[in-house]
Amino acid sequence: TIVTTLTKRMSEELADYLREMGIRTHYMHSEIDTLERSEILRDLRLGVYDVIVGINLMREGLDLPEVSLIAILDADKEGYLRSTTALIQTVGRAARHIDGHVIMYADRVTDSMKRAIDETERRRTIQESYNRENGISPQSIQKSVHDITERVKAVAETRATYMVDQGDMPKDDLLRLIKDLESQMKTAARAMEFEKAALLRDQITDLRKVAVE
Repeated sequence: TIVTTLTKRMSEELADYLREMGIRTHYMHSEIDTLERSEILRDLRLGVYDVIVGINLMREGLDLPEVSLIAILDADKEGYLRSTTALIQTVGRAARHIDGHVIMYADRVTDSMKRAIDETERRRTIQESYNRENGISPQSIQKSVHDITERVKAVAETRATYMVDQGDMPKDDLLRLIKDLESQMKTAARAMEFEKAALLRDQITDLRKVAVE
């Protein structure tokens, strides 16, 4: 199970509460580096933990076939982490499991929630139709724990490739660099290299902050 929250405090308090209830829980915070995060995710897949709690657990785009339940807290709080795109990506993490479920906790249904739900239903309808026409019986994706650990380690080892020293870079060069990285990010996303795309996105975000200073 994965639980995604909006604040560090909520994540910590929820993780503490779940532990008190006897549920094997781990809180994944932003200070954890890529390699340590891969170990935590591996332990989730191995059953060492039952629940992982965190703020933006989807940013690495990792496939976790064993995850059958995703809980999205404060789903109605509009913003980057609860936008239509973010919700669709989060919901998609449960699609790897044949019995995958997603629960959105909210006081109301926002436009982002409705669009995400509608898009998920649209994709499901297309997939079900395709399965019927081709006699396919849905099954959970099977991936070894070694696969995911090696993928994350590979991302960590190549992280330096996307780190840029922008200290004395002229603004025009900085903007061109951002544009080039955006192109690389889109290419990586189309190739379903989500970890690489996530690293590029984070670098672009940092460079944009420098560009407006």
